[in-house]
Amino acid sequence: MKKLLSTLLFTSGLLATAQVGIKTDAPKAKLDVNGDINFRNKIGVYNSADNTIFQGNNDQLLVSRGEGFPPIWKSLRIPEYEPNKFYLIYNNSFSDKVGTSFTASDDSTVAFSSRGATFTKGKELSTLSNFKKIDGLSKTISVFSSQSKAYFQFETVVQADFGAVGTAADTSIDYACGIFVDGKLVNLRQRNLKAITTSYPFLTHTQIGIVDNLGTGNHSVDVACTRLGSYGAAGNTLTIGTNVYTNINGFISQSSLKVDVYEVPQVFNNIIN
Repeated sequence: MKKLLSTLLFTSGLLATAQVGIKTDAPKAKLDVNGDINFRNKIGVYNSADNTIFQGNNDQLLVSRGEGFPPIWKSLRIPEYEPNKFYLIYNNSFSDKVGTSFTASDDSTVAFSSRGATFTKGKELSTLSNFKKIDGLSKTISVFSSQSKAYFQFETVVQADFGAVGTAADTSIDYACGIFVDGKLVNLRQRNLKAITTSYPFLTHTQIGIVDNLGTGNHSVDVACTRLGSYGAAGNTLTIGTNVYTNINGFISQSSLKVDVYEVPQVFNNIIN
């Protein structure tokens, strides 16, 4: 009789409060457990739309959606990686067919003997006179880790409107192109384009810049070139990344920039979906 009375009182309490407390006399939810929980079988989420219970898939997490909404199953998106090893996190390439051109009036004011002292790592682009950006290659990249290696590969075609003068006299133009990150020089190459036995000579210009441990966040990348000096070519025009003459076309002369950022992963956004 006592057991029956206890059962009736317990059932009446459940009906009155609609809450069950385990190791607590004041439950704050329909089921309030003050202690550890061990699930031996299944956990399901009821879907009122089609009156079904979904138990999730392998490796899914049960995620809260806030008060008043049922939880849902979400899949992990954590990539596998080894500690202290670099991984390719960002990779992209860009092209530009507009390019730029230089006449003798654009010759740099930096003397031949002063180039080594002027074109130094970290030099501000804003302080380098007569450098012209290749606008289509100016981009913004993102870095997520404090340990990173960024690689920049720039390629273009450089051409001059030289006539067929042979090789007896020095008819040539010095030029330079630089890769800049956040407005600072990270790589520069100087070259010389000479007149040859045929008109409108050109060459393929390629350079690679490397930067270690860029700060986390966004960074601007620019490519800019300059005409350094002329030798018997005061009346000639130098073009970079653009076609003016008929022996090459825009497809051949276009500029390209490839960017690869390797990082030791530290933070991954949106690890569930």
